[in-house]
Amino acid sequence: MILARDAILKSIEAGEIKIDPYDPSKVGSASVDLTVSRHFRRFRPGHDSITLRDDTDYRDPSISELIEVPEGAYFEVGSREMVLGITNERVGLCSTLCGWFDGRSRFARLGLLVHISAGFMQPGTFNQTVLEIFNMSPRTFRLYPGTAICQFIFQRMEGQAEHSGRFKDQTSRIFRTSPTREGPP
Repeated sequence: MILARDAILKSIEAGEIKIDPYDPSKVGSASVDLTVSRHFRRFRPGHDSITLRDDTDYRDPSISELIEVPEGAYFEVGSREMVLGITNERVGLCSTLCGWFDGRSRFARLGLLVHISAGFMQPGTFNQTVLEIFNMSPRTFRLYPGTAICQFIFQRMEGQAEHSGRFKDQTSRIFRTSPTREGPP
């Protein structure tokens, strides 16, 4: 069952949903708008293959470069380019809620995708969401940090579960940090 506005507000009040920072004006009829931060990762060009294994990390300096957008500036995403971004908000879910984030139609109609395949959030997670941003447009996009770029949809589960994956408590600090030989922080 997808939560409507009144159920979202009750769940926030009850502590079942945590949003930090929380702005009540971002709660819509059946979702909460999330904003893009000033941290992006641009993939490094090259002809070398990226080997996909359980320990492959998008933060590897040979794969992507961290870009921090200065206050008041924007980040350009070229036509047919994919970059990673991260939300300003950290969303937390209790053991009976899961959900997913999706793009906002106003930007999707221009050709902006905010996630390519990993839009689901597990129960028990409390993290900032990494956005898989892709520009399908023939023109460059300028993304301003703080723009409400996606929305989070909450769903009540039958039963309870607790996720324990490596990005369970992901924050922008993890997004900005390059992996070490021991693995991600």
